[in-house]
Amino acid sequence: MSRDQVALPGILNRGSVVGRVSPSRLFLAQMPYRRTENVERRLAARHAAIIAAARQAASEGGMVAVQIAAVARRAGIAAGTVYRYFPGKTDLIAAVLAEISGREIAAVRRAADNAPGPLSALACTIMSFAARVLRDRRLAFAAIAEPVDAELDPVRLKFRKALADEFATRVRAAISGGHLPEQDAALAGVALLGLLVEGTIGPLAPLPPGRERELVQSLALVALRALGLPDPRARGLVVQTMIGDDC
Repeated sequence: MSRDQVALPGILNRGSVVGRVSPSRLFLAQMPYRRTENVERRLAARHAAIIAAARQAASEGGMVAVQIAAVARRAGIAAGTVYRYFPGKTDLIAAVLAEISGREIAAVRRAADNAPGPLSALACTIMSFAARVLRDRRLAFAAIAEPVDAELDPVRLKFRKALADEFATRVRAAISGGHLPEQDAALAGVALLGLLVEGTIGPLAPLPPGRERELVQSLALVALRALGLPDPRARGLVVQTMIGDDC
């Protein structure tokens, strides 16, 4: 038996020999694999590309258009690569809904944070949301109202609740500042969401080509009046509020 070989304990296998394993090799074999920063960035970029491709598909044809093969073609990758990130179509749609939710919540929050006061913040939240919905009605409908598999309902409900909570937060601040009468802010937030959704993408919503600004202002005026703001003050606030992502 050579110097680099060692006999196994007799109780295990009498007469057998194995090569001696150096401590350094044994240490390396036991180390967990760690991804490098470049690998992490590449994986994150591919994940983002898949989500972007799926979101674009939803924008053009609704959630029914979010199919693994079609999304893979848009992203310029193989369908098998998409499956490595998302086991199935439902998982992909859930991720798209979560991405849309995060994006829209951040947008209305940013608009409100840039406003000079609580009442202006409320107006900005209302008008920013309505304007963004009208900018891509198909995608908004897909994310908020389009029929989907029942297992996706919790994801969509979470999105709607987050939006209602944002409205409620702004209503609550306006009440605290003495700009609105006392009321149930949580209920007001839900009501505002219903008004804006039905008024922009509901089956009875007007088609607004060329009239987006007018529709946004009309919805905001209805909302502010319903919250108890006197008409002259509501009209002045709506006129003064710039319509955009950041108000």
